[in-house]
Amino acid sequence: MSALYEIEDGGDYYLLRLVSPDGTNRLTRACVLALTDCLKDLAGGNVPLIVAGNSKFFSAGADLSEIAALSAPQAYEFAMMGQKLMNAIEGFPARVYACIEGYCFGGGLDLALACRHRIATPHAIFGHRGAALGLITGWGGTQRLPRLIGKGKALQMFVAAEKIHAAEALRIGLVDTIAVEPIAAAIQKIKRIHHGDTGVQRRRSEH
Repeated sequence: MSALYEIEDGGDYYLLRLVSPDGTNRLTRACVLALTDCLKDLAGGNVPLIVAGNSKFFSAGADLSEIAALSAPQAYEFAMMGQKLMNAIEGFPARVYACIEGYCFGGGLDLALACRHRIATPHAIFGHRGAALGLITGWGGTQRLPRLIGKGKALQMFVAAEKIHAAEALRIGLVDTIAVEPIAAAIQKIKRIHHGDTGVQRRRSEH
């Protein structure tokens, strides 16, 4: 177990749970590097991956106090580190499921967008709040979000720093499914696919 994440081997899947002392699961530089190394280790097994946080926070995103202290070269390096992590998630050899409870903001939303599937609880809240602070993501969310929900809605989230609740996220295609127990729902999907249940109706994003 790491202080930044926990890994559970479920046999048919890995569960990677984000962890932090304050429970907000901020994606610090140390966390981004640790997660990137973890993804590299897990990729060889070609086993589906579930990424989750806790009941209140999937992730609050990057640590803004840490970002504020970075020089311009360090900020660029951090952007590249984040992109490397998101690309590792997007290019993971097996399906990756983001199971989202509570807040999913900023870099946390970038992480969820890099996953192939997103399952949220009814109380999940999404947003890219950086614009309200004069910041914009450098981790690929500006490309992934418009592709998923369209340019107009993505601009609302980026420029107006608009928060999206789970029901609206489902309506606009930001998430695939709403479930009270998203991890259990992801495991069920994994087992159905593993056993070749072709009769299961899947959303377009799963193809």
